[in-house]
Amino acid sequence: MNYYIADLHFGYEKILKQSERPFASVEEMDQALVHNWNQVVTDEDTVYVIGDVGSYDRPLPEEYLAQLKGKKHLIRGNHDTGYEEQERFFEYFETVTDLFEFDEGDLHITLCHYPIVYIQGGFMIHGHIHNTKKEIHEILEKLPRVLNACVEVNDYRPVTLDELIENNRAYYEDPGKGCLKEWPESERPYHKRRWKADFRPLPVKK
Repeated sequence: MNYYIADLHFGYEKILKQSERPFASVEEMDQALVHNWNQVVTDEDTVYVIGDVGSYDRPLPEEYLAQLKGKKHLIRGNHDTGYEEQERFFEYFETVTDLFEFDEGDLHITLCHYPIVYIQGGFMIHGHIHNTKKEIHEILEKLPRVLNACVEVNDYRPVTLDELIENNRAYYEDPGKGCLKEWPESERPYHKRRWKADFRPLPVKK
């Protein structure tokens, strides 16, 4: 079985407030993400992690990655590209890419951390935007084949393609369900960014 998930953000305390995650602490969040994952995924399943396993300002969350079941593939997000020794990803993931495409049955699946308008007879699955209402929602809600795999939209666990489709349908049909307010520009987390993105080349598996 194939599963999809994005924006785990292990160890990233700021995400609790930014996305209003229902956890009292980052430790509680991290433990819940591992528990939820292993409740649905077996070691025979394949999981596509569509970016942002941790935080740009913390070490690679190896403690948690080591506990996750399944055959894992990482499509890097903006919080994944700055880690030193990128080849260490291969201790936990079978592949590491910035864009990944494959066929699931009769459908073509395109995976990228950032939503892109590219549909090749199937679905484009992304992360990055979480559950905040931004201008891009006005575009994506009109594109039912572009699916948001962020944990906030998918009960904080990996989901199948069918579950992903249903969760996105519910999410976009009822903006009040899980979708945060539209922030004034001055209040948005990226308004005064204090860090510069560090985009390192893709690692090569030895």
